[in-house]
Amino acid sequence: MSRKFDVIVIGGGPAGYVAAIRAAQQGLATACIDAWLNRDGRPAFGGTCLNAGCIPSKALLESSELYHRARVEFANHGIGVGHLELDLGQMQSRKAKIARQLSGGIEGLFKANQVTGFFGYGHLLPDNKVRFTPHDGAAELLEAEHVVLASGSTPVELPMVPFDSDRVVDSWGALDFATVPERLGVIGAGVIGLELGSVWARLGAKVTILEALDEFLPMADAQIARDAQRQFKQQGLDIRLGAKVQDAEVSQAGVRLKYEDTQGGHELAVDKVVVAVGRRPFTQELLDPLAGVDINERGFVEVDDECRTTALNVWAIGDCVRGPMLAHKGSEEGVMVADLIAGKTAEVNYDVIPSIIYTAPEIAWVGQTEQQLKEAGARYKVGTFNFAASGRAQAMDQGAGLVKVIADAESDQILGVHICGPLAGELIGEAVVAMEFQASTEDLQRTIHGHPTLTEAVHEAALSADRRAIHAINR
Repeated sequence: MSRKFDVIVIGGGPAGYVAAIRAAQQGLATACIDAWLNRDGRPAFGGTCLNAGCIPSKALLESSELYHRARVEFANHGIGVGHLELDLGQMQSRKAKIARQLSGGIEGLFKANQVTGFFGYGHLLPDNKVRFTPHDGAAELLEAEHVVLASGSTPVELPMVPFDSDRVVDSWGALDFATVPERLGVIGAGVIGLELGSVWARLGAKVTILEALDEFLPMADAQIARDAQRQFKQQGLDIRLGAKVQDAEVSQAGVRLKYEDTQGGHELAVDKVVVAVGRRPFTQELLDPLAGVDINERGFVEVDDECRTTALNVWAIGDCVRGPMLAHKGSEEGVMVADLIAGKTAEVNYDVIPSIIYTAPEIAWVGQTEQQLKEAGARYKVGTFNFAASGRAQAMDQGAGLVKVIADAESDQILGVHICGPLAGELIGEAVVAMEFQASTEDLQRTIHGHPTLTEAVHEAALSADRRAIHAINR
């Protein structure tokens, strides 16, 4: 006899566990199935984000930035640290502890909201039945009125540079190095490649990043990307654009990468390689062929604007569906779907999803870039403000970078905000709220910002759009 629920969520990452909690808050009997196992064999909710992605990478980014600042910047503040030691083991222990705490927090939230959690595999059968197979037991049949697929994504593997869990690793492996590699190669200069490259460069590795595209961060505003690239170069990150990897020779001595660019063929000798060329949806063993859920040619579950699949009362959210692979995008889809199942009105505003790269400088943006508006033939205006003129940024010794605000030339509605500089990931929140409420640059201009704060840079950039900046020369 099968157990019955109102909602079964398959996947316990940021999309899945949020959907489960929200559904339970709506009074629906909810279950959440997750198959994640950590290196030690311990199951955990939170998916890649919490256990092997967003959270552990930010922990190492924070630790490595503190180490870098102590080694390079503290003397400028009149702070002498004497002999500085790196305890990588302690950094890794701290990272793991944070992930464990947050994963345990999800279990606590499940109990508080009466979500039934299952560790193991969920397989969707016809008629919204789910075969649940625990990691160490016999399978059982579950049933639900609604099923939400939130199976996440997995790193893309290059056939010419296959993972070996030692010399050639994915993003998870790059978070678990026991020693700092002397020479590290990173394939891919996207979000993951830049963040991981930054971690190990700060800790002393000579990092070379090979990017197949000719343009650096093409998804970001070009002006912001140029500024970030300049700062990364000053930090010693060797970013080679238009570098297409052809082959890799792995030996006990390291890895020899062969790549081509406009100048011809080259070789790069490194100790370890991180492959960070993107992620693909993970749907392995998720669906019975007769379940009625369509998968497109790129491997994504087909959904409409409200995340309904082609099967009745089956929904899909997060990385396994179209759109940016961002934890907060998946979480908002989880909230929307749970509300829709409960008969509420809900939507996700995909036009104001922020993107953040947690390097130093941080890079963050929301809305349209200047190049997108040019291509569309739109009439727009731009305001910028450099952190060099920010008293708070200078006091922090973080005066590089800028804020850029783009608005419609006629209506003054804000169309995009782009930031490269200190705490950009936090500053972008103001822009997201403003754009959610269709604010104008005048709205930001007339909003009082505390002094001295980094948010004043956003204020000044908005003023600059109308050539009204106070603390910068208007041109």
